Amino acid sequence: MNTVNVCASSNGNVQWSDIDWAECTRNVRRLQMRIVKATQVGRWNKVKALQRLLTSSFSGKALAVKRVTENEGRKTAGVDGQIWSTPEAKSRAVQNLKGHGYHPLPLRRVYIPKSNGKMRPLWIPTMRDRAMQALHLSALEPISETNADWNSYGFRPERATQDAIAQCFISLARKTSSVWIFEGDIRGCFDNINHAWLIDNIPMDKKILRKWLKAGYIHKRILYPTEAGTPQGGICSPTLANMTLDGLEAELTKFRQQDKVHLVRYADDFIITGNSKELLEHEIKPLVEKFLSARGLELSQEKTSITHIDKGFDFLGVNIRKYNGKLLIKPSKKNVKAFLDKVRKAIKDNQTVKQIILIKNAQSDY
Repeated sequence: MNTVNVCASSNGNVQWSDIDWAECTRNVRRLQMRIVKATQVGRWNKVKALQRLLTSSFSGKALAVKRVTENEGRKTAGVDGQIWSTPEAKSRAVQNLKGHGYHPLPLRRVYIPKSNGKMRPLWIPTMRDRAMQALHLSALEPISETNADWNSYGFRPERATQDAIAQCFISLARKTSSVWIFEGDIRGCFDNINHAWLIDNIPMDKKILRKWLKAGYIHKRILYPTEAGTPQGGICSPTLANMTLDGLEAELTKFRQQDKVHLVRYADDFIITGNSKELLEHEIKPLVEKFLSARGLELSQEKTSITHIDKGFDFLGVNIRKYNGKLLIKPSKKNVKAFLDKVRKAIKDNQTVKQIILIKNAQSDY
């Protein structure tokens, strides 16, 4: 059976099962590559035109709906209680995904437990708002990836936690490497980013962005305004946060090579190396504070510290430390304890289960 190609036009009714996904992907990738090339040469008017072309294309809309209906949160509804679980609902969603007259609904606020026992707020958009974010993210991501800090690893395509840890090894393993580390912790990064800074500096449809940022949220049937921050739970939020922090690495290039200043960042967690404690405390820290202040952010004084490599530090779930000049990277004590607690609980909850079955169940879980 020949696949019907319906990616060239958004006219008429569309059957979800008839969409040529390979063609849709090629169309979007082609436009994204053109956005990258225009960004590299600074042709921002062309960038805007290409972004409009992508966000109004059938291919972009179809892939946006596909993304939000196939991810882990597809069964979690927003304030309207709707999910797109049928092919018919997905087809209608593609047809109705339009920027003209678009008004996002408030976010639904829920809480999830953190590892320290506290609760983390999570904001859940409606399916339509998620799809609109996915659509505009496809036009924003080529720019964010083009201009991103080289040693930024969190929430980026083809990059992972392991890459950030590997970069830490590269920066710290040699005998001549830095021995002092500035451990940066941003207080409530996602919750406090200045909206005015985002609207002025994020290269996307300003009206759409402003509507997302000012949509508000509902908690216990009460509507609250959103005056700052980008909501955790939104598809665009990690990219917006990354773009907010991009540029810090460029600020650090003013230091001399012998200062051994290197940045490794994963989302809002970062370290900066230096050849002396005084350099990090009196020059690096004020520079970082000034950079963050312009974006409405600040360092957490309780969690920000300057550490010697012989003492070691925890970063992204591992402990990085030199023992007699040799750098070792091991799971942090906190993560080891959490893993052992999970194993103990599994054994305690299944005392009557045969050992071989318990081991098989554990293998599937871990």
